[in-house]
Amino acid sequence: MPRYKLLIEYDGAPYVGWQSQANGASVQDTLTAAIAAFSGETVTIQGAGRTDAGVHALGQVAHVDLNKDWDTDVVRDALTAQLRPHPIAVLAAEKMPDGFDARFSALRRHYLYRIINRRADLAIERGRAWRVARPLDAEAMHEAAQRLIGKHDFTTFRSSECQAKSPLRTLDRLDVTRDGAALRVTATARSFLHNQVRSMVGSLVYVGEGRWDADDLAAALAACDRSRCGVVAPPDGLYLVKVDY
Repeated sequence: MPRYKLLIEYDGAPYVGWQSQANGASVQDTLTAAIAAFSGETVTIQGAGRTDAGVHALGQVAHVDLNKDWDTDVVRDALTAQLRPHPIAVLAAEKMPDGFDARFSALRRHYLYRIINRRADLAIERGRAWRVARPLDAEAMHEAAQRLIGKHDFTTFRSSECQAKSPLRTLDRLDVTRDGAALRVTATARSFLHNQVRSMVGSLVYVGEGRWDADDLAAALAACDRSRCGVVAPPDGLYLVKVDY
């Protein structure tokens, strides 16, 4: 039974998230239906990252086992056809060994958070970024972000609904850069807690606005207390960019 690795891009706005849920359409459900439509098989597709409602992906990875040994280009193109007009695209399909697992074989996950720092409302970027009207100091945000690098208890930046057994995570990278009105927050780790990136971004915005400094951010982390977190950034600006194996 061949195992296929799929590279997937999607607009998360219409979905309740990656994972199948009872309260609405998910990316996982939509892909499962597309696979059934072209192959006639009812399968379980496993993703590398369980993105939340409204979160986008430029490089989500999933795996699926199919009974027939399809050519990888056929899998990609057939899914492309079946997914229209849904805002989901299968960019590539690749055959993998049976031991490959999109979630558990992952070595690092890379996320991007996009902020548009301007007073005017968003038009083209609506639903694709977080507009923050007050001026942000990107350099101060970046300097403060370095206080979160390393292995820590990230309880402060973890959703109260997070199901992970441990709040300990190792954050490899957290950078803030500016290009005109656009700020990019890039985060890399082997795995993240539920809402961790959005929680860290919201707290970094406090730093950028001058409400907090780097010591305040470090103190919030050390408190291991969810109530010490800043605002949780909306899902619109978050993208799963890449998964390393």
